[in-house]
Amino acid sequence: MALIAPRVAPALPADEALALQRALDGGTDITVFVDGTVHRLPPQARDAVVDLLARFSRGEAVTVSSVEEMLTTSKAAELAGISHTYLRNMTDRGEIPVEYRGTHRRIRLAAVMAWLEGQKKKQAAAAAAGGASDARTSDGESGQ
Repeated sequence: MALIAPRVAPALPADEALALQRALDGGTDITVFVDGTVHRLPPQARDAVVDLLARFSRGEAVTVSSVEEMLTTSKAAELAGISHTYLRNMTDRGEIPVEYRGTHRRIRLAAVMAWLEGQKKKQAAAAAAGGASDARTSDGESGQ
């Protein structure tokens, strides 16, 4: 998937930012008109639009870009916080699915995010199990 060049929008003038901030305060109904037609945005798009408007209302400049769906192994490893070699070994073992473009491996962003989520769940489960065994150990020691 090709990336579309990022678009940088300068900060709004202070009076326009303040007017936008007032409009956003306490509001949850965001209506979008495209060529005079009302469109209801799905939650992810609505949240992104509200975030964009909130940044403008704070007087911030904003850069909008697309996210690469297919990542190189280097980018995927960087995102996952692991080494390139470790990631390649994981793809070899089938732990993270990989697609080939010629001889080059490409990994879906969603696959990396799913792996990261799995790691978080494993850490949470290990922490919970560790806390339970610590409690049992201290109970057993105090009972002797």
